Amino acid sequence: MTAIARRPSPPDRFDRRLLSPMMLGSILNPINSSIIAVALVPIGVALGAPAWETTWLITGLYLATAVGQPLMGRLVDAYGARRMFLVGSALTLLAGVIGTFAPNIWVLVAARVVLGFGTCAGYPSAMRLIRDEGDRTGVDSPAAVLSALSITTQTISVIGPVLGGVLIDVGGWRSTLAINVLLGAAGLVLGRLYLPPSRRPVGRARIDVVGIVLFTIALVSLLLLVMDPSVGRLWLLVPVLAAGAGFWICELRRVDPFIDVRMLRASPALVRTYLRSVLAALVSYGYIYGFTQWMQEARGLSPSLSGLVLLPTFAVGIAVVALTGRREALRGKLIVGSLAQILACAMVLALGDRSPLVLLVGIAVVLGIPQGLLNLANQNAVYRQARSEQMGAAAGLLRTFMYLGAIGSSSASGVLFGRQADTRGMHDLGLVMLAAAVLLLVLSVADRTLGRTAPRGERAPAT
Repeated sequence: MTAIARRPSPPDRFDRRLLSPMMLGSILNPINSSIIAVALVPIGVALGAPAWETTWLITGLYLATAVGQPLMGRLVDAYGARRMFLVGSALTLLAGVIGTFAPNIWVLVAARVVLGFGTCAGYPSAMRLIRDEGDRTGVDSPAAVLSALSITTQTISVIGPVLGGVLIDVGGWRSTLAINVLLGAAGLVLGRLYLPPSRRPVGRARIDVVGIVLFTIALVSLLLLVMDPSVGRLWLLVPVLAAGAGFWICELRRVDPFIDVRMLRASPALVRTYLRSVLAALVSYGYIYGFTQWMQEARGLSPSLSGLVLLPTFAVGIAVVALTGRREALRGKLIVGSLAQILACAMVLALGDRSPLVLLVGIAVVLGIPQGLLNLANQNAVYRQARSEQMGAAAGLLRTFMYLGAIGSSSASGVLFGRQADTRGMHDLGLVMLAAAVLLLVLSVADRTLGRTAPRGERAPAT
């Protein structure tokens, strides 16, 4: 395919032509996360899969993204945003085809794994493009563009549950996978039309196969243990600890590691941002998946009505981002967001099988506040704390840690719900979410560096 000629970028302002592919790439994961939330029960019924098996539709995707995000981030830094964006779009299209024709739950899980790798490229590519545009134009902090990126993610999360319910009602659960064929094709077209070749010299990235294998062994072993905890499975701690230690040693010695642990060791502020992302995601995804399953199986709501109940969360999140996006105020946003999570978790503990809809909607409204504040604050913190040449890898790691929180929440849901999402299991999940929210508040209050985040030229020296 021949290259498509592009008009020169405006010399003194952000190139708005980049927005459409950037936003499309950034929504691929959120739209699949929110759609699957209302599709889990119909898929389980159609394929005869219990709750613990359908949980792997979530865990499989986030396991793939946990591995794929730092890898894609490094590849974006090495080969440029355009190339990796197109690769991700092609994988998304392929996953849509596999999922649409999946004959059983495990082929569907495989499709979600491919989808996880495909959706990895969008976010680090977008952050790489924002940083490159900032370097080109001299605009240090494109707050409006970062806010637009966050609002786009929130908006698609609003549409996702409702869209998922409509797709299921009209075309069955397979249509929730088929939509990725259209999204992947749109990504290929928009990427070819509007994304520029890399402005920095294109390097060559060596794939750290050993690091990827060790990281995957440690993570999968830990998942198998926490999803079915028992004395007979304690032996899984051996590969967790052995692979984890080997991974750390291996990454310290490599020039081009899978995950740059030297970057993490040199920037404690960045590590704290990643830890806050894990805790925030554990609460957020525990609500999106666990609460949605409970509404359908214990409260008896339809998939489309369950999607409608989730709407206020993302609508409030959009409003919060629109009102606060141009002001960083990182510490204040994190504190207010964690307090709102604590309040929402306390409300979850008051749920019953016959709870009125007004209580369900109230929980959704309250959780909209941290949905907007926490995502925006952590995204802006990474933009400020990461070095320019490491932006793709740093942004990929932010998503990796967020997905670790999502994996934790889905694993907790599988363990606490068992074969069916009942009110007792929802209360137990609410306690797990409450503990994470309290810890997030403590970390946010204690981190005094958030109020004095250094501008780009004052970061720690390169490792």
